[in-house]
Amino acid sequence: MGRFGRYEILSLIARGGMAEVYRARVADGPGLGREVALKRLLPAFSRESAYVDLFTGEADIARCLDHPHIVRIFDSGVVDDIYFIAMELVDGRDLATILHRCQELRVVLPVELAVHLAMCVLDALAYAHAAFSSSGRHLRLVHCDVTPSNVYVSHAGEVKLGDFGVARPRAVVGEGQSFGKPSYLAPEQVEGAEVNPRVDLWAVAVLLYEALAGRRPFRGESPDRIAQEILRARPQPLRELRPEVPAGLWEALETAFQRDPEARFQTAEFFLEALEPFHKPEVGNPLGLTAVVRQLFR
Repeated sequence: MGRFGRYEILSLIARGGMAEVYRARVADGPGLGREVALKRLLPAFSRESAYVDLFTGEADIARCLDHPHIVRIFDSGVVDDIYFIAMELVDGRDLATILHRCQELRVVLPVELAVHLAMCVLDALAYAHAAFSSSGRHLRLVHCDVTPSNVYVSHAGEVKLGDFGVARPRAVVGEGQSFGKPSYLAPEQVEGAEVNPRVDLWAVAVLLYEALAGRRPFRGESPDRIAQEILRARPQPLRELRPEVPAGLWEALETAFQRDPEARFQTAEFFLEALEPFHKPEVGNPLGLTAVVRQLFR
C-alpha cells in the first residue's frame, strides 16, 4: 500500500471519525522490521488546532507510560502534514468486538475471565493514575475513556488498555463538556463536574457488569436518555440476570456504582483488592482467555 515516512503500510485496520489505523512495518531506522499500528490523523482534522492538540497529546502522555497492560508508543510526528503515532500492534481483537460476538451467540464470558479482564485494566489504571513524566512531574492522569473498544486482547491472551486520546490531568471540566462514550460516563462527568481517577473506576465497573451480564447497566436510545439513567437509575442486580455470579462480586460492583464519588472505591488498588477473592488464576489467565476467544470466533 506504499510508504509513509519510514513506515511501509501493509493494510487498513480501522477508520474512525478522526483517525485511521494501519498495520505497518518499520522500513528503516530504529526498530527495523517491527510491525506496528500506525495511527494517522485524517487530513480534514490536521488544520484544526484542537484536534491536533488532542492527537499529539495522546502520544505525549502514552510515551510516559511503560506497563504490560498499556499499549506502548514507539514514535510520533508529522509526515507530509499528516500527524501520526506508531504504537504497539496488539494482534487480536478489542473487547467491544468480543462482547458483541458473545451477544450474537447468546453466551456470556466465564465469571473468572470477566474478573481477570477487569483486574488487568485496573492494574493499568493504578499505574497510569500514579505515573510521572520523564522530568519527575506527577502526571495526575485520568483516562476518561475506559470502554471495551479501548481494551485490546491479543491472540496470546494479553490484555492492553489503549487510546489515551482524551486522557487529561485531574481538573474541573466546564459545564456541558464531557469526554468519553455516554454509556461509560460517571455521574460527575455527566454533570460536568470534577474529573478524577474515580471516573475511570466507574467505567471499569460498567465494563465488568457488561462482561458478566451481556448488556450494559445504563442504556437508552439517545445520549440524553443514557445520561438520565446514569443519574437516576440503579443497575439491575446481577443475581437476577446471572445467578452464578457470587454475591460478594455484586457487592463490589455496588460499591463501584455509588453515585457519590466519596462512597466508591477511592483508588484502582482498592477496587483490585475487592475483586481478588473472585479471581481464580487457574481459569482467569491469558491461556484461558485465548481459548475462549478462539472458540467465539472459530
